[in-house]
Amino acid sequence: MKRLVFLTGAGMSAESGISTFRDSGGLWENYDVMKVASIEGWYENPELMQQFYNDRRVQLAKVEPNKGHLIVADLEKDFRVSVITQNVDNLHERAGSSEVIHLHGELTKVCNESKTQVSEIGYNPIKQGAKAEDGSRLRPFIVWFGEAVPLIEKAAEIVSQADIVVIVGTSMQVYPAAGLIHYVRKGVPIFLVDPNDVPALGNVIVIKEKASTGMEILKEKLLSTPFGT
Repeated sequence: MKRLVFLTGAGMSAESGISTFRDSGGLWENYDVMKVASIEGWYENPELMQQFYNDRRVQLAKVEPNKGHLIVADLEKDFRVSVITQNVDNLHERAGSSEVIHLHGELTKVCNESKTQVSEIGYNPIKQGAKAEDGSRLRPFIVWFGEAVPLIEKAAEIVSQADIVVIVGTSMQVYPAAGLIHYVRKGVPIFLVDPNDVPALGNVIVIKEKASTGMEILKEKLLSTPFGT
């Protein structure tokens, strides 16, 4: 069974109603991204950050995986599928994907300041001033701008083993995630599903559609070739 690796970004979840700050001039839900998605923002105003991510959990609880997520999961019938996502939502998992790597953390988890103690919180809020077991401030389990991406090496290893790579809903311009494309072995086909013009990523097969429509086209292409053997 061939190994199919997905690299997904905000465009994957946009049709589910999860907003993407990259299409709104540096704003995320009308907040300055650096105020709510950077380690500096956390040190400057942790109360604002807690409330922002509490609101995001409420939002996440109200949305559902879209057809794009469901097709990714369904392809596990024909391929060994790995999903490497920059998204912090759990829509891939809810759609049925069994192997998901979250490069930028997970909205439904919380941790201590050093990220050594991680626990599930689901869609519940973090109370202002809440403490972790070690006495540090409890925070969202999110990788913010200015922080290391601990799973990037694992992701690179997975990409290096791929027989097919599919990029969905991300321009692959933000590092270190953008560097994953360089781990694709020579000769491995790369598909790009995105309705927007994406800067050149090399020799890729472009499907210029939103995630749900593009994934339907991709699935047909994948299953009508010898890839699935």
